[in-house]
Amino acid sequence: MQDVLNRATRVVIVEGSPDEADSIDLTRLVVTGDEIADLASHLAILDGGTGDRCRCNGWPTIMVHGPDGETTCWTLHHQIGLRGVGNCDADLRDGPALTEWLARRGLTGSQKVQEGLAEEEAEAEQRRMRWIRAAPAGLVDAAADVSRPPGRDDEAWSRQLDDAEDRLAALIQQHYPDAIERIRALLAWAGTCSRESSGGSTWYDMVVLRQLHDEAPDLVLAALAAVSPSPAQLDGASELFCAPEWTKAHDRHLPEPQRSMLIGHIQADGTDAMRRRLSWGYYGAERTV
Repeated sequence: MQDVLNRATRVVIVEGSPDEADSIDLTRLVVTGDEIADLASHLAILDGGTGDRCRCNGWPTIMVHGPDGETTCWTLHHQIGLRGVGNCDADLRDGPALTEWLARRGLTGSQKVQEGLAEEEAEAEQRRMRWIRAAPAGLVDAAADVSRPPGRDDEAWSRQLDDAEDRLAALIQQHYPDAIERIRALLAWAGTCSRESSGGSTWYDMVVLRQLHDEAPDLVLAALAAVSPSPAQLDGASELFCAPEWTKAHDRHLPEPQRSMLIGHIQADGTDAMRRRLSWGYYGAERTV
């Protein structure tokens, strides 16, 4: 990379992907003279590569023009790596510094992306902490391990998650030996994701659902009928009973009184997602769409 930049006569940076690089509507920066060396210092990469993160092209596009007219094309990938060097991504030594360098010269797209990513990461961490705090008594530390965010090594993280999930399962059995009590505690915990504004289930939400799938279905239904369930437990039931693992094994229909109880909860205080499921015929409701 350094050799290519040492021979460069100009570098054109376009605020878009390679497919869009010729568009006159995109902001572009032409770097020449001493500024090429300055740019090169901000494009410094770590040796070894990282492997492809995803299949997107990345942006902005960096086109390096040499003295004989040859052109080398790179892109920034996720604003932290350089794509097109070798056969995989290479991590930038200082991605934020490059983002700032580009912003000072009018290319603010990467800066806006970084600000947006920082907000998303903060929101994701706040959601994770809410989930940990909602863990049943005795399970907070195990919940923190299960919800630890992925690292750069996907295989190592997957192994760590499997181990953490096994430890959580053992602790659940230890702290809640009574099946009905255990299921009710898990249902309340499983319901936390249904009230999150970001929507959807995370990997750690799915861990709780897997714990419930491992329980005998008759006991799950009994746990809802034994004592009047709390709104949180009914939220959890709404997540459990629409999961493919449940519906493939037990269909969408629920027996009484669980059916009426859950449908009444959703009609009175359900989320939009719950009501959509009702309209699709989940929980034993009559399909309306």
